[in-house]
Amino acid sequence: MPGPDLTALRVAITTFFALDGFLFAGWVVRIPDIKHQTHASAGALGLALLGVSAGAVLTMTLTGRLCRRYGSHPVTVVCMVVLALSVALPPLTRSAPVLGAVLLLFGAAYGGVNVAFNSAAVDLVAALRRPVMPSFHAAFSLGGMVGAGLGGLAAGVLTPTRHMLGLTVIGLLVTAVAGRSLLRHEPPAPPERTTPSPAETGGGAARGPARRGLVVVFGLVALCTAYGEGAMADWGALHLQQDLAASAGTAAAGYACFALAMTVGRLTGTALLARLGRARTVIAGGSVAAAGMLLGALAPSVWAVLAGFAVTGLGLANLFPVAVERAGALAGPSGVAVASTLGYGGMLLGPPAIGFMADWFSLPTALTSVAVLAGVAAVIGVATRDVLGR
Repeated sequence: MPGPDLTALRVAITTFFALDGFLFAGWVVRIPDIKHQTHASAGALGLALLGVSAGAVLTMTLTGRLCRRYGSHPVTVVCMVVLALSVALPPLTRSAPVLGAVLLLFGAAYGGVNVAFNSAAVDLVAALRRPVMPSFHAAFSLGGMVGAGLGGLAAGVLTPTRHMLGLTVIGLLVTAVAGRSLLRHEPPAPPERTTPSPAETGGGAARGPARRGLVVVFGLVALCTAYGEGAMADWGALHLQQDLAASAGTAAAGYACFALAMTVGRLTGTALLARLGRARTVIAGGSVAAAGMLLGALAPSVWAVLAGFAVTGLGLANLFPVAVERAGALAGPSGVAVASTLGYGGMLLGPPAIGFMADWFSLPTALTSVAVLAGVAAVIGVATRDVLGR
């Protein structure tokens, strides 16, 4: 059983994951209002929104270095304070270029805190010697669902400025409480102690280029997962409306089915990993997601598509947590940074790639690329099963 210190540390890290999802979802639901007040065209808004992605990608690798130098706990707290403050800025802008600059800061804080608290979680997982990484990502998903739900309610009664200022206040208060607990504890084990043994790497120590290569491979698993998440978020509803003539409400339920299934999958991920081990979880998850997405993309029935989306969410749920945890075990915060950057790159790549393929072929055909990449993740699981281990 974990001691009280590790339990308190787990609660604090879980809180930061949930707060991150809550703040990000609160921003996302007000994007239409921000578009209206900045008088931005769809193209100008798209360019401004790239600020989030650019800021995140630019700071992820740097954050890994900062975590090595100062520790993941202080970096987590600092990045979350910046994120909470910056979420109040978009409603204060009145043009797309200024919005883009503000979102660059928001994205930098978002990318930084994701690397920092994932690094802290990797250290804790190693100390607990239990596969609890999915529980942290489940907290992020739950925080996002709460943030989106409350944001939808707030949109009817609060201006974007008041709503997002409220998010700042909540973010700073929660950070003050959880951050105090986090800063009281040192990471339970340095990254070097989580380096796999020669037996775990197939008989040879994972040094230098070999270790970096494995980190990139696990980053590719994260990319395959995030590609699917991005594609489902941006194209799932359109597929239901455009190709199956579903109502707007039913189309919205498509992503809800996917997100809810992913949350459930992560909530049960610790038990699944304890039962199957990491390798089997990745192999099974990738295979299940591939089958689910083929059903979701090609089935002629709305209900079959909804079922396919849910199965895809269940399959993808634990691939990203396992990939980040293994990358962190191999290379500490730097490994987390590489895997997170590749994963975030997959989320950026997915929506436009689906759009281009939909123009060339059709949207259902384009969505099968999600199944292909899920299959690639399963193949990587087979190829790295000795390193993934239990």
